[in-house]
Amino acid sequence: MTYSKLPYHRLENKADLDVLLEDIGDARIVMLGEASHGTSEYYSWRTAISKRLIEEKGFTFIAVEGDWPDCYQINKFIRGYCKPGTKVSDVLKHFNRWPTWMWGNWEVAALVEWLKENNDRPNTNKIGFYGLDVYSLWDSLNQIMKYLEKKDGHAVKAAKEAFKCFEPYSSDPQEYARAVAYVSEDCEDEVISMLQELGKREQGEPANPEAVFDAEQNALVAVNAERYYKAMVRGGGNSWNVRDGHMMETLNRLLEFHGPDSKAIIWEHNTHVGDARFTDMARAGMVNIGQLAREQYGRENVYLAGFGSYEGSVIAGDSWGAPMKKMEVPPARKGSWEDWLHNLGATDKLLLSRELREISEVKQQIDHRAIGVVYDPNREKYGNYVPTIIPERYDAFLYLDETEALRPFIVKTKEKEPPEMYPANE
Repeated sequence: MTYSKLPYHRLENKADLDVLLEDIGDARIVMLGEASHGTSEYYSWRTAISKRLIEEKGFTFIAVEGDWPDCYQINKFIRGYCKPGTKVSDVLKHFNRWPTWMWGNWEVAALVEWLKENNDRPNTNKIGFYGLDVYSLWDSLNQIMKYLEKKDGHAVKAAKEAFKCFEPYSSDPQEYARAVAYVSEDCEDEVISMLQELGKREQGEPANPEAVFDAEQNALVAVNAERYYKAMVRGGGNSWNVRDGHMMETLNRLLEFHGPDSKAIIWEHNTHVGDARFTDMARAGMVNIGQLAREQYGRENVYLAGFGSYEGSVIAGDSWGAPMKKMEVPPARKGSWEDWLHNLGATDKLLLSRELREISEVKQQIDHRAIGVVYDPNREKYGNYVPTIIPERYDAFLYLDETEALRPFIVKTKEKEPPEMYPANE
């Protein structure tokens, strides 16, 4: 392949992000991707961008591809709701669902410490931190019951009915999904009833609006997780759409909760952030949060930034639930987007889509690497790449020529995990 010259900006330090901040402009939603869930530089660069968005553009909260109950523990910590003496390591130990390293790592710890320091300063905007994902069915149900322990009325009754419905499945979402996949008798009515009851707020402003929001969000997770697990067992792309639809619904709720001037930073894998309409996902009828946000808020209000690298190392597992380990990431496939950028010079680069759109080669689909929590470097010739029209899928792309594996905490994994059908390529 003959590589055309591409316009790009150097990416060596935080000052080099000036051009990105200018390009973001007045966007209300900024989504920051990653090409793997186990690369240190993706986390550190997203942290650097997020800090500047908060300090210079008044962004309100960060929402990530993580479970709501666990991420809400971070939110409580950085807002000063935890008991005195709580450390960041105590908080990140809540991330005990495989893959534990996604949020239980030192790179995230550094971000959390900075967010707490920011929030502790007087006369600063208090930043929130939340999880967008749908997997925490049982944890969310438990959090609802804890919230309702000192309350009574219809909401408590609805929550107990939902628990009663799920009890035969021993807290195993996979067992539940398989049992009800092809029959109409399931727990959907119970969890929807619970959500409706929790949504009926008491007269006047509650003493802690965020605690009420937390309970309502856990109920929403229960509703959509129930739908997700059923759709997953039935097969096809619908479970993906249920999941990203839930993420978009959660983002909308967070923006509404934080008011009309709120601004969101999203951390997710490229497969969620990059507009699905400009990949082969579209042919399979799949959508993602990047696409949905552009459709709902307009492209001028949503900024999508992808990430990628040429070679290095990564944290991943050989199979679902397998022990995490550091793996070598081989040089990118010949003819891929990452190979192209490497051949322009082995330097880190920032590319803006508005500067790429007149180049004919990037108007066509090109292979773009995506490493999941399950990874086999030997399959680089056969998989791990998503055909992509780069300047339409993203508004900007941050290319890091050589990257290192992130530094995880060692966290004991829960026994009950989401089923093996969890998408391994994101």
